[in-house]
Amino acid sequence: MILAVGDRVPNVDLFVPGDGGPEKVTSGDLFAGRKIVLVGMPGAFTPTCHRNHLPGFLENADAIRAKGVDAIMILTTNDTHVLSAWSEASGGKDKLSYVSDGNAEFVQQAGLARDVSVAGMGIRAKRFAMIVEDGTVTALMLDQPGEMIASSAARVLEAL
Repeated sequence: MILAVGDRVPNVDLFVPGDGGPEKVTSGDLFAGRKIVLVGMPGAFTPTCHRNHLPGFLENADAIRAKGVDAIMILTTNDTHVLSAWSEASGGKDKLSYVSDGNAEFVQQAGLARDVSVAGMGIRAKRFAMIVEDGTVTALMLDQPGEMIASSAARVLEAL
């Protein structure tokens, strides 16, 4: 079952890149008392994510934060080392937060996982964006496989 507006996000362990390596944080702590735009992408450096999806959030980060958003978090099932490299390569290190759901616990419990094992990529996040206020989903924009419309930065700005 996919999360819906009004649902609480799953409380699972996630990881963020840190100076000394991966730092574990619970999703409950990440979202507590904050307004967050959470963007799920299938993978760092993948063609659509890297060339099309991520750039919109980099370009619109200030406009999104101006709407009262505390942080824009990019979530993938890649490990934190890959996400750290992606944040550097994309120029997003100081604009966005990169969050690893390396064990796919968050996306599976949220109903936002996609099994692409047939292509050797394992469990990935579906392409989505959600607005989360103090741990509660207030908007969810989910793309169909092969699309990048509903979860775009432009649609997030409209929803805010």
